[in-house]
Amino acid sequence: MSETKTKYTTFNQYFDDFPEGVQTILQEIRRTIQEVAPTATEAISYNMPAFKLHGKNLVYFAAHKAHIGMYPMPSTLEALADDLVLYTSGKGTVQFPLNQPMPLELIRKIVEFRVNAVSQAAAKKR
Repeated sequence: MSETKTKYTTFNQYFDDFPEGVQTILQEIRRTIQEVAPTATEAISYNMPAFKLHGKNLVYFAAHKAHIGMYPMPSTLEALADDLVLYTSGKGTVQFPLNQPMPLELIRKIVEFRVNAVSQAAAKKR
């Protein structure tokens, strides 16, 4: 990981700043989100990878020294609390340790929840 604070503009630029094993995990997460939300667009927000749907933030994720942080909004974590008991979580964030298999099915479930919430909110605005 870079010692200087890089201002990222693309997912690949962000991913390239991490060791190969972490890059592989980041790519797996990216693919999982794309499978669940194929119309979501990639963005860099708060200097980390994010996906947007209907112009709204869907989910953010970021690599850290010992974990991947996922930021799917507090209401998501409240709704899926039973699924998250094995992970450290806080207001709006959940941490997936890098020394354990990445829970891609749980990530899929988180993104499905967010797609539904964002899509319902967009439908109400129309």
